[in-house]
Amino acid sequence: MDPTDPDGQTAPHDIILDLAMEVQTFAEGLLRPWNAYQVAIAILLLVVAHVAARILAPRLHKWLRARQRWPKWQMRAMVIVHRRLRVLIFVALIWPVIGIMGEITWPSRSYLLNIIGELAFAWLVIVVLSRLIQNRFLRQIVRTAVWVWVMLSILGLTDRARELLDSAAVNFGETRFSLWLVLQAAALLTLLIVVARFLSLSSSASIRRNEDLSPSMQELLIKLLQVLLYGAALFLGLRTVGVDLTGLAFLSGAIGVGLGFGLQKVVSNLVSGVIILLDKSIKPGDVISLDQTFGWISSLGARYVSVVTRDGKEFLIPNEDLITGQVVNWSHSNEFVRLDIYFGTAYGDDPHKVRSVAIEAAKSVDRVLSFKSPVCHIVGFGDSSVDYILRFWIRDPTAGLTNIRGNVYLALWDAFQANSIAIPFPQREVRMLNGAGE
Repeated sequence: MDPTDPDGQTAPHDIILDLAMEVQTFAEGLLRPWNAYQVAIAILLLVVAHVAARILAPRLHKWLRARQRWPKWQMRAMVIVHRRLRVLIFVALIWPVIGIMGEITWPSRSYLLNIIGELAFAWLVIVVLSRLIQNRFLRQIVRTAVWVWVMLSILGLTDRARELLDSAAVNFGETRFSLWLVLQAAALLTLLIVVARFLSLSSSASIRRNEDLSPSMQELLIKLLQVLLYGAALFLGLRTVGVDLTGLAFLSGAIGVGLGFGLQKVVSNLVSGVIILLDKSIKPGDVISLDQTFGWISSLGARYVSVVTRDGKEFLIPNEDLITGQVVNWSHSNEFVRLDIYFGTAYGDDPHKVRSVAIEAAKSVDRVLSFKSPVCHIVGFGDSSVDYILRFWIRDPTAGLTNIRGNVYLALWDAFQANSIAIPFPQREVRMLNGAGE
């Protein structure tokens, strides 16, 4: 019977010693003639696969470049084939060799080749399937972990590896945390989070396609769905591996104290974000003004709202500021916006003609709405001019306000020039009194 530690578990150094002895026995077996020639055959097949891949890879690449109209998924599959051509050829060569040797000789004469073939095929499958994971760092971790586990399974060392990992443990009260438990939890949580992310993205796309829901309600449903899915993934993962969650009651109390002292602003922004989504005061695509910031809402976050200005700057405005501050929503109830511009003409010009010319000039600008006809009114008699206001409507404030005002001013200038209407400017007359020169 193997020596054990006080908890009844096999001592780690004994497990390591047994593993070392098995590795030594396996290495000594490689020196036997029937194992040595199997290694030689595998090396020869690898060299043949390498040479064949060097010859076929450029031709396959040239052939793929001529297939521009293929679907994206088909092109991605062929790119994977091009990148893993060497392994594909090696797997395609070694299994027929294993089959032939199994027919003409004893199974023990191809046992090592069979292990090599299984390892190569497993590596090929893992590499292809791991491409489904978009995050590169996570993909490398998953690929390495799965490959190590599959390799141990093929070599028949999973039980020893599990014993070794389970023997490395620490106790916290009545709970025992081993390295094996941690790895189980990490693997399961990763799998559940990937599933939750896939469900979240699929459901979010379906919610955004639902035209019966307003954009703000869509964002609220998406946020709630993400919280539920990721929370369920974390809870199920911890419960499945046997982690006691009764300690979360104490943790929640500590979090409550922390919220009361140092996280008031964070909680305020979170609650404000929920209020914004519920009352539909602003939504993605709205054009807003807040203090000196003018732009359209790009996205609604849990803590802030992203506002993009016309010059490409992106302002992250806390949700609390949108609740407590005075916000001008240019497209809250509808997309129509009225703009005003001021100008003046000389006293010698007929004001009836000026108003008519100004209205027609505004109508000639593309973005000015024709069914909401522009209007022009006299607002005062100035020192040098008769002052007017010209009002017109647009329906696309996201395209800019300054540029449309500039276009209307330019149309007024051209129309006044064509109709001999003068735009006056202040003039001053200087008189020299007698004796002032002296």
